Amino acid sequence: MAKLILGLAGKLSSGKGTIAKYLQENHQAEILMFSTPLRDVLDRFYLPQTRDNMQGVSKGLRESLGQDVIARVIAEDAKKMPDGVIVVDGVRRPMDIVYLKELPGFYLIKIEAEQTIRHQRLNKRGQNPDDQSTTFEEFQKKDAAEAESLIDEVAQEAKFIINNNGTKEELFAQIEVILKKLT
Repeated sequence: MAKLILGLAGKLSSGKGTIAKYLQENHQAEILMFSTPLRDVLDRFYLPQTRDNMQGVSKGLRESLGQDVIARVIAEDAKKMPDGVIVVDGVRRPMDIVYLKELPGFYLIKIEAEQTIRHQRLNKRGQNPDDQSTTFEEFQKKDAAEAESLIDEVAQEAKFIINNNGTKEELFAQIEVILKKLT
């Protein structure tokens, strides 16, 4: 199989990580996440990996080193990976796909899910220390934050749209349909 790079764009708790994990477990996909360099910085400074801290680090890096600093890293990492399925989790800004679009085999996928469902999933998963205690009002504020605000704009370039308001089985079936179209 040639290199297949799938960028996942979706709002907070829409299912990007679930899709990435499914592709990793069932199609031996490699996963690249825009949040990984941010988590690395926070770990180095012994700071908690909260959503607010990650957004602050992201903003600081982009303001001081260029809006495309993380996008360049992700695209270079994808370019250097061997053939197979590569998942880029967390595409949020138009700048995030500028370099990825230049790579052969890149496709952007938009993941949609209702806000109330996404809030329930955030509370359940607890990926970050502050997730499980997030109220719906706090979730709505996070959903409107800078990191989430451009997702709809970037997702306009998506080749595929996945509706993730249903079960995991329904989600996985949609992924398989996309893979069949691309391979």
